[in-house]
Order: sequence, then structure tokens, then C-alpha cells
Amino acid sequence: MSVQELLVGLERAVEAGEHRVWAVRCAHALGLGGIAVSLRWGAELVWFSDEISARLLDAQFTLGQGPGMTADFSEVPCQVTDLDAEAEAAERWPQFADEARAMGVRAVFVWPVRTGTARFGTLTGYRSTPGPLTERQAADGLRVADALTGRLLAWRPGDEISPDGTGRAGEVDLHWAEVHQATGVLSYRLGVSLEEALVRLRARAYASGLPLTEAAREILRELPS
Repeated sequence: MSVQELLVGLERAVEAGEHRVWAVRCAHALGLGGIAVSLRWGAELVWFSDEISARLLDAQFTLGQGPGMTADFSEVPCQVTDLDAEAEAAERWPQFADEARAMGVRAVFVWPVRTGTARFGTLTGYRSTPGPLTERQAADGLRVADALTGRLLAWRPGDEISPDGTGRAGEVDLHWAEVHQATGVLSYRLGVSLEEALVRLRARAYASGLPLTEAAREILRELPS
């Protein structure tokens, strides 16, 4: 299926709740192993095609480093074409580069999700083999990012929480709802700001080797029922 066909079918896929099916097909159309969309410089994961793409963004958020969090988009997309060979990647994001390689990721590509000059998120793709995107793939990825901008701007408030802690915001899942809940718990318990509480939660996850969401669940499980 072509990128154009996928974009035409985006609204239908959203209405049918087939976010992940659409994302998988979109990743393949772009020549990628997977894609994920995050908001607020990686602070909220809202859409992903597969577990590796989700873990890749989780690693960036936990470590506070990675191309999706620091790209200045002087070139679109930001391309990290070989995590094994690029000295810049190892120098700028040493822990992230190690984590990504451990997942089998060898190349990372990031497009801005933006309206005008205001950027409010990123579309991140990965490959298990090194190498740059073709000009067509780079351009198609930007078209996908622009289309997703429209969907994300259509958010409406929602308060549903699924059993696994995933929240809802209208048409998009909030996959890190528990992280934000645990951050609030730590902030209150320790008497620190939300920013410091999040840093401490990240440190706890990294030190224990747990995904950030699991570290958050541990804190929430400590609350009285």
C-alpha cells in the first residue's frame, strides 16, 4: 500500500480504532521497521506501530537524550544513519545509542510534528539496518507527519483509563498516563517539584533496568487501595 493510499485512509483507520494496523503499514511504506509519535518533546507517547518503536521512545524519555529530544531540524528529517559508525551519535547520546543498539536498531529518523513554526511533537522511525532514507522516503515521512498533525490537533478531552493504565484523549491513546500519575505521587510524597519528581522516576527506572512505565507502576502499586 502506498503512502498516498494510507493518508487517504487515515481518518477511516482512526474511526475504526485501527491505529496500530495503520502505523505498521505506514512504516513499511516508508521503508522503516517501525514508527512512533510522541508529543511535548517525547513526554507523551501517543501512537506506535510495534514494541521496538515504543521502547525506543521510552528509552529517550527515561534517559533524557536522543535525536527526538534534541533535533534542531535544520534538516528534515533528522537522520542518524548508522548508530554503530557515527561518532556524533555516540558522543551526543551515549546511553541512548547503547540502548538502541541493544534493541537491534541501527538507524533512526525523526520528523517534526508541527503547525507553522510551532513544533509540538515528533514522528520517529527506525531501521534494523544502517543507511539513509531516499529523497522520496524523506518527503513521504514529512507528509505523514503533517497528516498526523491534523489528527493530534483534533484531540478532545477524555478521562477513560484502561486496566493497564493507558489513558485516553479523544482519538489518541496516552501510553504514559501511569508515568505522569507516578510523577505526581512522587512530587507529593517527596515535597519536590514535578520536574524533579520526573527526574527521580527516570533515575529509578534506569538504575533498576526497568521500562519507565513499569517503574511507574511499582510506585502506584505502593498506594493504599
